[in-house]
Amino acid sequence: MTSRTQDKVTVDLGDRAYDILVGPDLIANAGTHLKPLLKRGRVAIVTDENVAEKHLGRLEKSLSAADIKFSSFILPAGEKTKSFDQLQSLLSDLMDAGVERGDLIIALGGGVIGDLTGFAASILRRGVDFAQIPTSLLAQVDSSVGGKTGINVAQGKNLVGAFHQPRLVLADISALKTLAPRHLRAGYAEVAKYGLIDDAPFFNWLEANVEKIMRGDEETLSQAIVKSCQSKARIVAQDEREGGVRALLNLGHTFGHALEAATDFSDRLIHGEGVAVGMVMAFGLSAKLGLCSGQDATRAARHLEQAGLPTKLSDIPGELPDAERLIKLMGQDKKVVDGALTFILAKGIGEAFITQDVSAADLLTFITDQKAV
Repeated sequence: MTSRTQDKVTVDLGDRAYDILVGPDLIANAGTHLKPLLKRGRVAIVTDENVAEKHLGRLEKSLSAADIKFSSFILPAGEKTKSFDQLQSLLSDLMDAGVERGDLIIALGGGVIGDLTGFAASILRRGVDFAQIPTSLLAQVDSSVGGKTGINVAQGKNLVGAFHQPRLVLADISALKTLAPRHLRAGYAEVAKYGLIDDAPFFNWLEANVEKIMRGDEETLSQAIVKSCQSKARIVAQDEREGGVRALLNLGHTFGHALEAATDFSDRLIHGEGVAVGMVMAFGLSAKLGLCSGQDATRAARHLEQAGLPTKLSDIPGELPDAERLIKLMGQDKKVVDGALTFILAKGIGEAFITQDVSAADLLTFITDQKAV
């Protein structure tokens, strides 16, 4: 694949199937791709302040060229935008703008905007179509695909939401040129996740190519995004509503979401960083329980460290709560069943599995030990 190629990945959900397009300049040509989805020639765009400055003008120009009318709504940037207050405000603005059930809402931005906009679309007039135009690596390989939408609440991350599949995803790799290095690294954690879950050959490829990806090499980055989207599309097609195998996509997230909550969803720890630490912890716990080799746990940690990601609790700035408090935060995880925590652990690189067979004593000891490293 060259940097000028546009790739297509299909999420096969029957009559709700949709395509993920991956390639350069998709924002500049968005009107052409979106117009066939419209019942009338108008859309609403939801974005944030940072993304609007970089990309909104190109999207609006593309829509105008395709004779599509639009209303644009610019929200504050940051994880705290995924809140009831912002959801209510956005819904009110969309209704005031005359958005109808047959219209389309565009989420232009990273995971925060995609999650919030998708949730708003799912409940506005009992369901409005939406499209994802993810502008961060994390959103392109993970949050824009699969239909999970939602907001954060005091008890934890993404605990209020809905499954609402987009009609189209436009993953414009050109947008990644404007991404801050920290956010590129954070997105890479989700790329590495696909190799760690069930694709050891992909992880091997990432080990050989991580430096190119971190430099923003367009061809290598495109290959990583396409492969990640193919992996997620395959799992979502098998288990759309996370009743089984889709839970594997949460490798590292039980720990990571608790750490995000512990840092008040602030810039101390952004999502991909939390996932990176969480995946290292998942492999570390697996090794402690004798499920995988210490060599594989070390290999996973070293790779994420090579990508410039935090891998230890001590890498997170500021004080963290004690082990008991972190476990309580983990108890708000969406995968809890009958009060029991569900973990994604591993038998090795590319061999993740779902289990509830982790004792409270083992977990407490493990997290206490991790805090001392």
